[in-house]
Amino acid sequence: MGNRFEHLQAAVDAIFKKIGSVVKISSVYETPAIGFEGGDFLNCVLLIQSNYSTSKLHKNILEIEKKIGREDKKITAYESRPIDIDILLYNDEVIEKKALSIPHPRMLDRKFVLQPLAEINGKLEHPIFKKTIDQLLIETIDVTIIAKQSKWLRNPQKDFDFSKLNYIAIEGNIGAGKTSLAHLMASDFNGKLILERFKDNPFLPKFYEDQARYAFPLEMSFLADRYQQLLEDITQFDLFNDCVIADYDAYKSLIFAQVTLQAEEFNLYKKLFHLMHKELPKPDVYVYLYQNTERLLENIKKRGRSYEKGIAPEYLQKINDGYLEFIKNQHNDNIKIIDISALDFVKNREDYLSILNQILN
Repeated sequence: MGNRFEHLQAAVDAIFKKIGSVVKISSVYETPAIGFEGGDFLNCVLLIQSNYSTSKLHKNILEIEKKIGREDKKITAYESRPIDIDILLYNDEVIEKKALSIPHPRMLDRKFVLQPLAEINGKLEHPIFKKTIDQLLIETIDVTIIAKQSKWLRNPQKDFDFSKLNYIAIEGNIGAGKTSLAHLMASDFNGKLILERFKDNPFLPKFYEDQARYAFPLEMSFLADRYQQLLEDITQFDLFNDCVIADYDAYKSLIFAQVTLQAEEFNLYKKLFHLMHKELPKPDVYVYLYQNTERLLENIKKRGRSYEKGIAPEYLQKINDGYLEFIKNQHNDNIKIIDISALDFVKNREDYLSILNQILN
């Protein structure tokens, strides 16, 4: 009902904002009302990439419908409405709940669903009937004539243009969430993901037990590994990715070494670092995620790495001071300090989009 195309666009925008990335949007199709006398409908299908469970996805969809003007989805009779959003498929899962059935139980008898869905991915297989969408479209009993519209819906993903950034480095203290953000961004923007290989370092658990003894071999092993990884992964041209997103920057080595090493050891380490650092590419944007110490300790506890249990607040504060000192001495405008102490960008997509905006602006 109402301005049908505007309602569709409002739904697309809200889905992007509250649920996940809009990977693909089908054409818009006009079809007559089915099951009752009413005005023609506009229909389309979206391919969404989201981290949300089906229950949270469904809850957010109901909120979006209500915001756009749908009063009550519990009404069983067919009727015209400002918006109607259904989950057709969720990966290849089969879900039967009182309020939600996936795959959508009536999609096989609705040409206005199958046609735009085939446009999105006709080779997609129905998880129950084991037939492709193209096959189901041919076999459907629905003979309704549907009309493709010339006007397309706009993808709000285009507002986040990372095409000019070839190399993004995301930094932060221990437990700040840099790896989580790197994963999300690489997935959304077709980025080549470079993750620090700390799990493979044999000195790390020993360092947390005896820092004085194992600080130098730990920092040297990290220096060598980071240098090798960044040199190989960033300098290799990759035809299949639009950018490189790393959850650390090379200068991390110097910042941690200054905190953990004795003065003589650090002076030697610094000479080696500067010799190696000259060969490494510099990031187009350097993102520092700031979290207060209390939140850092909470995050460290949640992820449950046994060797991190003894990390002291004082150590985290020294690391943070080291980062801020490094940032203060840089003379470029490609550094973004983002305070995420009050944000949860993993569970709240709007917080995530807020961070993306701060990186780009």
